[in-house]
Amino acid sequence: MDYPLRQLNREQFPPLLGEIPDAPEKLFLKGKLSLEGQKLLCVVGSRKYTPYGKGVCEKLIADLAGYPITIVSGLAIGMDTIAHRAALGAHLPTIAVPGSGLDWGVLYPKSNRGLAREILQNGGALLSEFPPGFTATPYSFPQRNRIMAGMSDATLIIEAGQKSGTLITARLATEYNRDVLTVPGSIFSQSTYGPHMLIRNGATPVTSADDILEALHITPREGHTARHKTLSTDEKQVLELLATPLPRHELVGRLDYDISSINIILSAMELKGLIKEELGEIRRV
Repeated sequence: MDYPLRQLNREQFPPLLGEIPDAPEKLFLKGKLSLEGQKLLCVVGSRKYTPYGKGVCEKLIADLAGYPITIVSGLAIGMDTIAHRAALGAHLPTIAVPGSGLDWGVLYPKSNRGLAREILQNGGALLSEFPPGFTATPYSFPQRNRIMAGMSDATLIIEAGQKSGTLITARLATEYNRDVLTVPGSIFSQSTYGPHMLIRNGATPVTSADDILEALHITPREGHTARHKTLSTDEKQVLELLATPLPRHELVGRLDYDISSINIILSAMELKGLIKEELGEIRRV
């Protein structure tokens, strides 16, 4: 199935996009732009993501399932792809804003044209200010970043190196007076340079989906918060071992996984608010 291409004028833009000083004159759209009652969350990050970053992105978006939130990202290889796929998995609408035109022959990257079709098949949209046949160029990516930041209520940064283009989106969101959210990470990882710098500059640190809901002014459902989800087998095992608090090295010694996998499990659990490390011990929350 092919999807018709529509041209939007400013009156048809996502409401917040028309407020930015450098708003485009027109936009091209494939799919559905159903934004009434929705909050738009831009999710971007490193193309060279880590297992921690991938797990965090998937977990946070999964925990937003059922809320009136549309995930906006750039269709790029890396964290953008993970964000779009996580949104599809959580049955959340998602909008892709590529750095190219929307004709299938030029849609960039070529490897994500299948993902673009999945987005459309699931009621999402492709959006671009570039003419339909426009081929992506180095300048078109920073240019499209302002579309993503400008149309969204908040921008979530998950991993970004020192010279990452992701930081352009964060800067633009700040200039447009939008909330910038980011996920803390290991001090030993180059991919967390950007998030830690953003936190120093006033960005909101995100440790669970509840932090995102708060930033978007969405009240968690009564009797339910995003961090209280069904536990995985690994998480159940960790919580059983933490019937009494344990030092990290002792907990690691009791788990039958490699150290990298254990660190990912524990980081995800801390983000969910299930455990906390303090005074040299890990304990249940």
